[in-house]
Amino acid sequence: MSNTVKTKTFADLEQLIDVSTSAFQTLISEIHSSPTGGVNGDGTARVVLTGGTAGIRFLAALVSSDIDWSRVKLFFGDERNVAVSHPDSNEGQARAALLDHIDIPEGNIFGYGLDGGTMEPAVTRYEAHLKVEAPEGFDLHLLGMGGEGHINSLFPHTPAVREDAALVVAVTDSPKPPPERVSLTLPAVRKAQKVWLLVSGAEKAEAASAVANRAEYLDWPAAGAVGKEETILWVTEDAAPR
Repeated sequence: MSNTVKTKTFADLEQLIDVSTSAFQTLISEIHSSPTGGVNGDGTARVVLTGGTAGIRFLAALVSSDIDWSRVKLFFGDERNVAVSHPDSNEGQARAALLDHIDIPEGNIFGYGLDGGTMEPAVTRYEAHLKVEAPEGFDLHLLGMGGEGHINSLFPHTPAVREDAALVVAVTDSPKPPPERVSLTLPAVRKAQKVWLLVSGAEKAEAASAVANRAEYLDWPAAGAVGKEETILWVTEDAAPR
């Protein structure tokens, strides 16, 4: 596992999205080029999606791509405890931005199935999905980041960011509303070959510096996001590490 963080800086979010989505298409093409491509060795890419401004812009930019989505399996880094139809749903936003506009089998999309009720069944179900559908981990985990350094629903100094074994946890105390969520953990993130953080905005510069300098992950959860072979901080100039 590489602890080195590559930083790629862009003038604005539009340029960042243009270059990162191009790199994404190249990565998927490379996986699809061999019947044994990808970390799971079956020529199918496993990708974890993220929400947020940059994450949704990233997805929307892929609508016109020529990716063979039948050979891509999509997962979600976290989800709020709401139905997919709710405007706060990460899956719902991803569907509106990309998934409803491409030819991808519904069985290739792995949502959490939350509805505002008890979250533990969703945690158990998602753990089972990961063991069956991505037993060797992910080819790519996309991440957004908050100004305090949170990724997925892993916030500083919370039980979720301290989890060191389970791949999926229920979060009941998110400091950012809504408080109830289900999230992949740092152990799950670290099962990815590549981790890409998509970051923009001056308010995130301090957190970006923490990532680049591999600060303490309990203080800055994003600093604990490490890919097995590659970790890239895709960042706009206003958010670039100082």
